[in-house]
Amino acid sequence: MMYLYVNGEIVHREEARISPFDHGFMYGLGAFETFRTYNGHPFLLDDHLARLNNSLAEMNIRLSLQREEVVKIVHQLLQANGLKDAYVRLNVSAGIGDIGLQTDGYVAPVVIVYMKPLPSTISMEKVCTVLKTRRNSPEGKERWKSHHYLNNILGKREIGNDPRVEGIFLNEQGFVTEGIVSNLFWVKDGIVYTPSIDTGALNGITRQFVLSLLTTLQIRYEEGLYRLSALEAADELFLTNSIQEIVPVVRLHDRCYVGKEGAVTKQLKEYYERYVTHLWTRHELIERVD
Repeated sequence: MMYLYVNGEIVHREEARISPFDHGFMYGLGAFETFRTYNGHPFLLDDHLARLNNSLAEMNIRLSLQREEVVKIVHQLLQANGLKDAYVRLNVSAGIGDIGLQTDGYVAPVVIVYMKPLPSTISMEKVCTVLKTRRNSPEGKERWKSHHYLNNILGKREIGNDPRVEGIFLNEQGFVTEGIVSNLFWVKDGIVYTPSIDTGALNGITRQFVLSLLTTLQIRYEEGLYRLSALEAADELFLTNSIQEIVPVVRLHDRCYVGKEGAVTKQLKEYYERYVTHLWTRHELIERVD
């Protein structure tokens, strides 16, 4: 039995309801964040909330969620669902409006927090394939985690449901962008590379954490516009997201990589795992790396 939070109430999944006039349903006006809890602690929650609140402001949804209220909701759901380590989706939908596009701000949004057990395949090494579907351009000034998810779904349909496989998007200009549900990194001659968000990639929270960690560890990195040939020539390749953390890649089509044995990948995973249970923000975590 799974329980979720809907605008102030903990309800069973079968009892959850939204209005058919909710503009998150009608026009895709909504945003979300996914994150993990570690022994009850929502990791990097401040960073997730900062991005969520920024995306809500761009959508003209009049809500700014605070850490204390979200932590309280997460703890209530963990208790209701009998979990300590969980997958959490914090979702804000615009709320009820008339039929037609609305220019006024949304003042009564719907907050839903979903929760489920973590998948058993989190630590699995991945095999990657380049998608035929191209990454679409962000609909606004940058990409948010919004309800507009058809591009990702089309990519997922290409690769199917095998949890060992991740698809990699190229954008319309042919530059490497990101995975379907992940950001992309690779290592060549000790330097770490990752696509710039100018490609249309989501500026993932785990991506930001890894970049901060690389700076602190004095590992050189570059963000830029890269062709597929850069990945094919890499020594190491890994993916990041908030649920699966840092995921080594062992193969991209016919090109094999060292996976979890990669020196940089291994070092980053070690530091990531060291800090997931602390109650600090990303910036405080980085200051405490030793």
